[in-house]
Amino acid sequence: MSEQQSLQNDLLLVLKNSLKNCDFVVTEQQQLQLIRYVLMMHKWNKAYNLTSVRDPQQMVLKHIVDSIVVAPYLNKTQYIDVGTGPGLPGIPLAIMCPTKQFILLDSLGKRVRFMKQVAYELKIDNIQPVQSRVEDFVPKAKIDGVLSRAFASLKDMLHWCQHLVDSHGVFLALKGQLSIDELQQLPLEFKLQETVKLDVPGLEGERHIVKITKKSVG
Repeated sequence: MSEQQSLQNDLLLVLKNSLKNCDFVVTEQQQLQLIRYVLMMHKWNKAYNLTSVRDPQQMVLKHIVDSIVVAPYLNKTQYIDVGTGPGLPGIPLAIMCPTKQFILLDSLGKRVRFMKQVAYELKIDNIQPVQSRVEDFVPKAKIDGVLSRAFASLKDMLHWCQHLVDSHGVFLALKGQLSIDELQQLPLEFKLQETVKLDVPGLEGERHIVKITKKSVG
């Protein structure tokens, strides 16, 4: 068995163990795709510095599991992942939700090149990596939801991303511990829909989804 195959098997085991307590299904094919994505991230990380997480086992927990726990909360069709970096949470969510479309936005060309290679090698056809600053990006199709993970404060996220969706769209901010101050500082034209506490197996600390919508005008 090659070193790569051995590492793949080890990482699959880490993923399977962490999914034991999850209440959603991840097929064998999806598990393999998720781990192959980790292996690509690990390989490219040496030259491209895609993530500060260097250990592939930690990538499985901190990047993959932390992303896919959001999948059950995606009830719309077209999402944009802003400040996606190497494709987080967009690529794991695209693997989990093959009928949904994801635009993956990042301002750095090397990250976008990596994501395009992932799409090609892993045959993921429901992602569209785009190199752009979020404030400059004009979507061609109507976007249902904006995803952000470790992108900015809620106030800044809404400021930079407000043009991406209308009052029917939703902003989904993936956060650690909730800051009451941050929630209270939402701009007046937005409303907090709900906060959802996530249980991320194998990760210490709190995880939340903060759902925000625009207030309807008139």
